[in-house]
Amino acid sequence: MNPIAFSINGFEIRWYGIIIALGITAALLLASFNCKMREYDYEKLIDTFLVAFPFAIIGARAYYVIFQFNEYRDNLIDIFNIRQGGLAIHGGIIFALGSAYIYTKRKNLDFFEMADIAAPSIILGQAIGRWGNFFNGEAHGGPVTYEFIKKFPEFIQKGMYIDGVYYHPTFLYESIWNFCVCLILIYLLRKKLKTGTVIFSYIGLYSLGRFFIEGMRTDSLMFGPIRVAQLVSLSGIILCIGFYIFAYRRSDNRKQ
Repeated sequence: MNPIAFSINGFEIRWYGIIIALGITAALLLASFNCKMREYDYEKLIDTFLVAFPFAIIGARAYYVIFQFNEYRDNLIDIFNIRQGGLAIHGGIIFALGSAYIYTKRKNLDFFEMADIAAPSIILGQAIGRWGNFFNGEAHGGPVTYEFIKKFPEFIQKGMYIDGVYYHPTFLYESIWNFCVCLILIYLLRKKLKTGTVIFSYIGLYSLGRFFIEGMRTDSLMFGPIRVAQLVSLSGIILCIGFYIFAYRRSDNRKQ
């Protein structure tokens, strides 16, 4: 799979960047729709996005580099080269939500109300963004037989045929999971549940899928013998369960 879409005066435009741009566009369109549905000021969400997005890129790259620093130790300038990938979604989410929280507090906005509306857009952007990994030939699983891979469309087969070996299209598994989670979150958003329910459901559901899919990947960021993404995902699942127990038990106590 050729990662380069086209060139302009010798400058290569990569599919990775195009896919990321498409994911952002789709996410903003969905956010606009959800703002109208919830009668929320879209401009406030856009202002927060413009603050959070640069921090998301910085966080995603910093997170990746920290765990892969040996690759950059002898050529530090490559730390700033993200055109070939090397963005860790967990770092991006942490930095984006953190910066959004600080910004909304300074502007006297309800962070969790905005986060609930943004959550379906975040996971939609992730679902589309995973296809950038496909064009880069990364984020795949271990080797598989042709008998297994032939069940997939031919272009997936070709993309997962790397150096004479077929690999699990784990990017595809996660993309499909994320699309499904997006639909669930939109449904929850329409139900107008307790503030914070949608964003914590996003954290829990995404983490659940990522925990199992990460176990199949061959390029996991590692902390000793531990896959970092699985550790963070487990934390996300626990955080989601904790929110549901705390928020809804407190509601039941108030009704008594």
